[in-house]
Amino acid sequence: QVQLVESGGGLVQAGGSLRLSCAASGRTFSNYIMAWFRQAPGKEREFVAATTWTGGNTYYGDSVKGRFTVSRDNAKNTVYLQMNSLNFVDTAVYYCAARGFTATIPREPSVYAIWGQGTQVTVSS
Repeated sequence: QVQLVESGGGLVQAGGSLRLSCAASGRTFSNYIMAWFRQAPGKEREFVAATTWTGGNTYYGDSVKGRFTVSRDNAKNTVYLQMNSLNFVDTAVYYCAARGFTATIPREPSVYAIWGQGTQVTVSS
């Protein structure tokens, strides 16, 4: 059974940092695109960042570019999202997602087939 499990969310003050983890299990993800999305109350799910297991290419949404960093540890089958300089607008449930490799990184959540349960990030002012 394919499974993605996020962890690392919590409450942080504005300007602070958090690191989210996404542990993947149940199959080989070596050819997969791993992405992070977030969804705030009343808003659509938003693309945050993505990486490929091989090659190490990374991609970011405009609102997090320069503040967030996505990385992976192939040995642990885990993807990370380091979030720095957090502010109130970053408050959301953060989801890890996976899909088969494509030449371009899709940013639409509908094309990702595998999802984690989400982890809440709350930034206090």
